[in-house]
Amino acid sequence: MTAPAPLLMIPGPVEVSPAVLAAAAGPPPGHLSPRVLEAFGRSIELLREVFQADGSSQPFILSGSGTLAMEMAAANLIEPGEAALVVGTGYFSDRMAEILRRHGAAVTQVTAPVGAVPPLAEIREALEREGPFKALFATHVDTSTGVRVDPEPLCRLAREAGVLSVFDGVCATGGERFAMDDWGADVCFTASQKALGLPPGLALLVAGERALTLRSLRQAPPPPLFLDWDSWLPIHRAYEERRPSYFATPATSLVMALAAGLDEILAAGVEARIAAHARAAAALRAAWEVLGLRQVPRSEAVTGNTLSVLHYPEGVDAGFLPRITARGVVVAGGLHPAIRTTSFRIGHMGYAITRPDYLQRTVEAVAEALREAGAPADPERAVAALVAGLGA
Repeated sequence: MTAPAPLLMIPGPVEVSPAVLAAAAGPPPGHLSPRVLEAFGRSIELLREVFQADGSSQPFILSGSGTLAMEMAAANLIEPGEAALVVGTGYFSDRMAEILRRHGAAVTQVTAPVGAVPPLAEIREALEREGPFKALFATHVDTSTGVRVDPEPLCRLAREAGVLSVFDGVCATGGERFAMDDWGADVCFTASQKALGLPPGLALLVAGERALTLRSLRQAPPPPLFLDWDSWLPIHRAYEERRPSYFATPATSLVMALAAGLDEILAAGVEARIAAHARAAAALRAAWEVLGLRQVPRSEAVTGNTLSVLHYPEGVDAGFLPRITARGVVVAGGLHPAIRTTSFRIGHMGYAITRPDYLQRTVEAVAEALREAGAPADPERAVAALVAGLGA
């Protein structure tokens, strides 16, 4: 008998639902087939609901990873020599800064110690004293640290300073609240393989009206052809009207999966999905506390709900991770350079948060692996804490 596949509890790719899996299965449909046109057009409409964006915004669905979405934001919004402010909370905000530099931006970073968020006062001071800036960039939840920023006050600061606000939602969208229209955010982007609960392979970005207007006023040479919003706007507008159009071949099987996944998220409403992520995260935090595992984020207020980034307990190192894998659950090692060898990461987003059995298997595997590695751990108490939290 074939052994069951291990449970994938890394911070992306994630486990996917049977409906998403079924939608992506089978021979790939043609990019101009009626069912792809319908799935693509509906996905554009549903992305506005997930991002809570208004009708003037434009979602983009591209074949690629979250880094492609980062590149797309930088390429369309920043002209060489313009200044950008990056709120630093981890590895991926550093990546955003590097991408901006490669697009010719003068980058200023406001950073904080690992596990913390820069104070608003410092961000405001940078906007006032070191500008003028074209845009403020922030990572909603950084996958390397588990740190979550609050986008709403950042949007307010950006508007007060007359700059664009741009958010990396790769490890947040679909699992953390993001009210693009209400907060006045200009751009947010994500990738398919995280809290949206899809296979990897789609870069997703929503641009607000102000960002689209500024792109149209660009004076520098246009962005690379594949990244240019102007290349994709007529295609996406045609797809939303269910009309065939062509610029580059989309990942048709993934577009089918995207429509199915967004339908699942919105069946009960995006707020219910976000609340489910928060409930699962709180229950897991209770289990980690029972196991004596300390989180990298320095307070609950800055702790994301889509993953846990945990310090190894004393006397335990990365050699304990294969012990978890041996119990049928795969988690991830550290990523941020400062804590790469002293931390590990567990994803809990998308379909997994709808499956209490997945969460329980994960807690059991971590607890038993800790005990085998010589750390004091009580799997029964940890599971009881999880179950109590999920039932709250």
